[in-house]
Amino acid sequence: MEKLTLKEKIGYALGDTAANIAWRSITTYLLVFYTDVFGITAAAAGVLLLVARISDGGLDLLVGILADRTNSKFGKFRPWILWSALPLGIFMALTFTTPNLSYTGKLIYAYFTYILMMLFYTANNIPYSALMGVMTSSHKERTSLSSFRFAGAYLGGIITQGFLIYLVMFLGNGNKNLGYQYAMYLFAVVLVGFLLITYFTTHERVVTPKDQQSHIGRDLKDLISNRPWLILFVIGFLFVTYNSIKQGITVIYFERYLNNLPLTAYYMVALLVVSMVAALATAPLSAYFGKRNLFSYAILFSILTNGALYFCSPQDITAIFTLGILSEFGAGIMPVLFFAMLGDSADYSEWKNHRRATALFYSSGTFAMKFGGGVAGAIIGYVLTAYHYNGMDANSIPGAISGIKLLMSWIPGLFGIIATIILAFYPLSKLRLDQIERELAERKLHQKEI
Repeated sequence: MEKLTLKEKIGYALGDTAANIAWRSITTYLLVFYTDVFGITAAAAGVLLLVARISDGGLDLLVGILADRTNSKFGKFRPWILWSALPLGIFMALTFTTPNLSYTGKLIYAYFTYILMMLFYTANNIPYSALMGVMTSSHKERTSLSSFRFAGAYLGGIITQGFLIYLVMFLGNGNKNLGYQYAMYLFAVVLVGFLLITYFTTHERVVTPKDQQSHIGRDLKDLISNRPWLILFVIGFLFVTYNSIKQGITVIYFERYLNNLPLTAYYMVALLVVSMVAALATAPLSAYFGKRNLFSYAILFSILTNGALYFCSPQDITAIFTLGILSEFGAGIMPVLFFAMLGDSADYSEWKNHRRATALFYSSGTFAMKFGGGVAGAIIGYVLTAYHYNGMDANSIPGAISGIKLLMSWIPGLFGIIATIILAFYPLSKLRLDQIERELAERKLHQKEI
């Protein structure tokens, strides 16, 4: 069993700090940026988010396939993190830049910059995620590493959600267009720096079986016949849709329903702090309850406490913070378990089929997550449009309040309920994982002796 050092766990975690500077900027601020600053309609923004995520789906699989077939003295996955870091930072900044164009020109610019940003995000994040599956062969160590990873991810959220609003106001000096642009320049520098730290502090230890031949068809066949992965694919889509709807409506909820935009940053930082606590608590909790059971408990707890937000008035600030924090504790556990369980499904495939395609398994799971984020953006856009929301027209706000409240509470909860039902069919118990880990270790020892 490869025991990971604290330095390596922290170095790996900073990679997801970088990724979440980009990801949280998109899920939390891009829709409101497009509607209230950039100047396109909520419906057009929703379609853009959905189309871009769907068009990115094939790229996820392609990057996974290519990463699995990358062979260099620096590893399979680490080189991808290195070369994609700078272009990701550049296109993240351009996505939040407002050029002086016509409405049609702005739409074209938005599609171009957002799709290119997601292209480089994919080229960076899928190999980064797959790296977790080859840093150690122990499913217990992988769960611990996933906890560190998402503590780092939530730190990225704190940086983005805790400071972006204030940076926009400070750097823009009242001009939101320039404020977003300059703030994202700063975030891009931080993002690139953290990714470089990840590259230089991590190591790849788990290798594919020596006798495994490159065969894309076999890899894809193994993937779609892998029951644990198929279930996780659907779960990833559902819980990310759940979380992304909540995150994507938060700024609008605080600005339009509570009439207190500066309070948004305090709320989101409070949620991210508790998410970090939840991430670090996931490993011991999963050891006690098991991953599948803990996942189900976390979803149910989160959707029930989040749903209660519907009954809060704009004056119930304490109740809103309390319910949001409680809900986020459950939500913070979900991605930690998801990515640890993707590694388990790759182990299961190697155990069953004597073949390993780590990045392909992670790429498909990442696609499910990105697709969920795109669907969430489309749902927010269409619900706001149905309630006649127009971010550039204050007169439209009162009639849209009911839709904003539903998006903040019960609409995302529907996806969580479905996810809980599907999780009941997940087959990899702790005993089965211990068996798989033991037998894979015996195979590798036998190969070395040969």
